[in-house]
Amino acid sequence: MHVVRSEPSSELSEEEARRIDLTWSAVMVTALGLVFALLAVFGGVAVPVLLGLSGAYVFNPVVSLLERHKVDRTWGTTIVFAGCTLAMAGAVLYLIPVFQEEAAKLPDFFRRASTQVIPHVEGLLGLSLPEFVNQRTAELGAKASELLQSAGPTAAKLAARFAGNTARFVATLLGLAVVPVLGFFFLKDYPRLVRLVRELIPRRAVGLVSQRFSEVDDVLSAFVRSQLTVGSILSVIYATGLSIARIDMAIVIGVIAGFGNMVPYLGTAVGMVLAMLGLMLSWQGPWQLAVIGGTFLVAQMSEGLVITPRIVGEKVGLTPVTVIIAILAFGELFGFVGILLAVPVGAILKVVLRVVVLRYQRTPLYTGEASKP
Repeated sequence: MHVVRSEPSSELSEEEARRIDLTWSAVMVTALGLVFALLAVFGGVAVPVLLGLSGAYVFNPVVSLLERHKVDRTWGTTIVFAGCTLAMAGAVLYLIPVFQEEAAKLPDFFRRASTQVIPHVEGLLGLSLPEFVNQRTAELGAKASELLQSAGPTAAKLAARFAGNTARFVATLLGLAVVPVLGFFFLKDYPRLVRLVRELIPRRAVGLVSQRFSEVDDVLSAFVRSQLTVGSILSVIYATGLSIARIDMAIVIGVIAGFGNMVPYLGTAVGMVLAMLGLMLSWQGPWQLAVIGGTFLVAQMSEGLVITPRIVGEKVGLTPVTVIIAILAFGELFGFVGILLAVPVGAILKVVLRVVVLRYQRTPLYTGEASKP
């Protein structure tokens, strides 16, 4: 449960605290609007800066921990970057061949699905489906297979065409290349940046404003930490269980089901559908169904009874409903960039709304004190 700290505003009157909180809320909403405006107008510059700041925010606790153990911050930042680089290189070297092997199966996967799933369903239901269902399924499977077979050459053509626009190609490469550089310097100077912002806050407001930023940090960090931890553990559970069940595309389905839970319930639902489809295409006996059912049961029980309460902790970040609404709303308004920013923006707006409601509930209009004689 999220614990709201006692307000460091005992020296402030209620009117002052209300004015500070409402001003902070207005500034945060305006800043969010400015971020989206900058992304729309100067996306090539704004995106690398935001990615660099995001990396600094994520890895700052690790560097701060090293700093508390007498490691210079520059060296700590270097160690973290070197570790992340090695981890990413190892993951890429291991996962690329695995995903290439799995991706090579996709055309045949959809081709077999289009011809074998309907007979399996008819056998399970004990009745014959209309002929047009068989025809449409076969057509969809054939088209999906054709699209996947042509995906590689099509991607190559698009890449060549994009590269032909030299200015855009160079700008994109520079933008991607500069993200680690920006992230390194933002991470190294993170305390100085925070101190710089803090020094701009009026002295009487600094305690209360700092608490509000801490609340945003609590909500956001709790969500990020929990989703990364839960997604990683669930991906391993799903991939292991589906591999034991000898399901085609077990690793891909496991990763989709595990990290897909960042959008609540979506990962589990999609994972179950894909697992059932894979089961129909690689049927070897009822034992597979038992293994798949056991895998999803173990994953869900582990998340509810072990991962969340004992590994992640009980601190609540964003509720599932909040995440779903944020992703749908910002995706509709701002497209893919809106989806990427939905969670941090949702964390900020959650605290802003809580602060506004808190201050409203302390007004005479709400308490009715003004009507007392």
